[in-house]
Amino acid sequence: MDFPERFSNLPVYAFPRLRELLDAHAPGGDVIHMTIGEPKHAFPSWVTDTIVQHAAGFNSYPPNEGSEDLRAAYAGWLARRYGYAADPDTHVLPLNGTREGLYNVAMALLPETKNGKRPVVIAPNPFYQVYMVAAISVGAEPVFAPATAATGHLPDFASMDPEILNRTVAVYICSPANPQGTVATAQYWNDLLDLAEQYDFRIFADECYSEIFRDQAPTGILEVLRARGSDPDRVVAFHSLSKRSNLPGLRSGFAVSGPGNIARMKQLRAYSGAPLPAPLQAAAARVWADEVHVEENRRLYQEKFLAADEVLGVVQGYRGPEAGFFLWLPVDDGEAAALKLWTETGVRVLPGAYLAQGEGSANPGKGYIRVAMVAEKDQMVRGLIALRDCLYK
Repeated sequence: MDFPERFSNLPVYAFPRLRELLDAHAPGGDVIHMTIGEPKHAFPSWVTDTIVQHAAGFNSYPPNEGSEDLRAAYAGWLARRYGYAADPDTHVLPLNGTREGLYNVAMALLPETKNGKRPVVIAPNPFYQVYMVAAISVGAEPVFAPATAATGHLPDFASMDPEILNRTVAVYICSPANPQGTVATAQYWNDLLDLAEQYDFRIFADECYSEIFRDQAPTGILEVLRARGSDPDRVVAFHSLSKRSNLPGLRSGFAVSGPGNIARMKQLRAYSGAPLPAPLQAAAARVWADEVHVEENRRLYQEKFLAADEVLGVVQGYRGPEAGFFLWLPVDDGEAAALKLWTETGVRVLPGAYLAQGEGSANPGKGYIRVAMVAEKDQMVRGLIALRDCLYK
C-alpha cells in the first residue's frame, strides 16, 4: 500500500526524539522532569463536583457547537479580559483542546492557491509543531520566520521577501511565545495587522499562555482589532483552560473570530470534529466564568519567576520570561547540554533545536534548552540549581 508523500519528511516529534537522546543513559540523580508544558498546580476542587453533577450528560451526544452556557462563558470572559464583544452564537467555537483548532483552522479557511501559485503559511521559528503540519496538510508551503534575540524573540514578518508575502494565506503567531516567553505589544499587533491587510492574509493568534504573566496582562490581538475597527475575519484567536486553569486533561479550548470564519469552521467541525462531552462542557463553562483560581495560579507562577531569577540571574545571557512558564536558556549546544544534565544530575530538559527547523547553526534553537517551570516550586528550584551548577560553572 502507498502512503502520503506530504508527511514523509516530517522530523521525529520532539518528545520521542528526546527519549531517543536520553533514555539509553542512566540519570545522574533523582529525576526531575522539566520538559513538557503540563501544568501541575491544583485545579479548582469544584471542577470534579460539577462533572459529577452533570454526569447524566455522558448518556447523550454533546452539542458540536457547544452548550449555550459554555458559549456565553467564552463571550463573558472575552468581554472582561479584552473588552471584546463576541456574539456567543456567531463569534466563538469550542474546541477539544486548542491543538485541534490550530490544525483544523487551516483545513477550514485556507485556499488552495493564491495569485495563481502555491500558498504559503508562515510560522515563527522556533514554533509549536502543529503549525507546520497544518500547512503541509492543506498543500501550503510552510515558511519559517526566525524568532531570535536579533528580532526580539518574535518573528519579523515584515522583513520577509515580498514574493513570499504575496503568496501568504496565513501566519501563525504565539504570544506569549512558546518557548521564549516574549509578549507581543499593541504596536507589534498593529504592525502585523497592517501587513495582513496589505498582503491579504489571515492571522492565527495562539494566545494560550495569556493568563500567566509577571506584572501586566499581555495585550491581546482582539483588543487591537477592536480599537482599529478591523475586519474580525482577519483574525482567529485561540484560548485554552490548559495553562490558565491547570486543566490540560479537560481538553477545553475555543476559537474566536468573525462570523464568516466561524461559520466555515463550524461546518467542517460538524463533519470531522470531536465535541467535548456535555459534563465537561458544564465544568468548562464554570471555569471560564471564575477568576479567583486564575489569580492564585498566577501568583504561584510569579513566585517561580522570582525564584528562577534568583537562581539563574548570574548566568550570562539569562533572560527571564515576560509570561508563560518556560525558560529559554542559552547553551553552546542544546542536545549536548540536555544529555550532560541528564547523565550528571537527573534533570530532564528539552533541546531547543527540537522545537525549530533548520540544520546545524541554521536552527535558531540549537544554542538553547527549554525548561518548563511546572513542577512544585521547591522541586523546580532544586532542578534549576542543579542545572546552573552543571551547565554554567
